[in-house]
Amino acid sequence: MDKGYEKEKFETLKIKSSVAGHFRKFSKMLSKSQSMTLLLMMDFFEENGISPTENLGPRMETLENRISLLIKKRMNGMIAILKDIEKSQTKPTAAMLYALFEKTEPVKKPLMVEKKYFKEKKQVQYQERNRDNEIPEN
Repeated sequence: MDKGYEKEKFETLKIKSSVAGHFRKFSKMLSKSQSMTLLLMMDFFEENGISPTENLGPRMETLENRISLLIKKRMNGMIAILKDIEKSQTKPTAAMLYALFEKTEPVKKPLMVEKKYFKEKKQVQYQERNRDNEIPEN
């Protein structure tokens, strides 16, 4: 019995015997009851916006076009969501991590040398004249 349809009564449809035989084989292939098979087929056509009389071509081009449009729309939506996540969540975190692990060179300080080892040459600006060495002017 079909789940959810146990208490419904059966109706008859006028279908040619060859079509009915073909439909019964198709239902057995799907392992569904005839009612469920027909319901699944109608749902498929309604959800995908396809008419049974519409020619889908050798590669089902119209169905491919519709599916590709749906996929493009969903992909564009996903791209927009990812870009928003990158701007609001990922980039600030990545920048903080980069700043933490960024290699910085330590500040080089001049070496400290003790004064007893450090000889500083003092330059004499003024030198006292020795009077003995002076030449008298006449």
